[in-house]
Amino acid sequence: QVQLVESGGGSVQAGGSLRLSCVASGYTYNSGCLGWFRQAPGKEREGVAIIGPGNIYYTASVRGRFTISRDNAKNTVYLQMNSLTPEDTAMYYCAATNAVRCVYAGFLGGKYAYWGQGTQVTVSS
Repeated sequence: QVQLVESGGGSVQAGGSLRLSCVASGYTYNSGCLGWFRQAPGKEREGVAIIGPGNIYYTASVRGRFTISRDNAKNTVYLQMNSLTPEDTAMYYCAATNAVRCVYAGFLGGKYAYWGQGTQVTVSS
């Protein structure tokens, strides 16, 4: 049974930083894709960053500010978020594929078999 549990969300002022963590218990797909999606009130869910063996992808709006990393030994994926803006305010969800590589999954939510409950990030101006 795969379970994703996020942590690290909170409230910060614009320009601040947060580090999100996602522990993927029971996840054994080393070739699979892990990543972060977000959904702001009234908006569609969007992919933020994904990571797999040899591949990292960022959505354009966070490139240069956010960094995704993965520790396979700990079954954990991280999202370091710097220079946060109010536009980054959203519920952030961790997601994982069951074996689909990032190059095929991309930011298509339907390709991800496992999802966490989400952690709220609020950035004030």
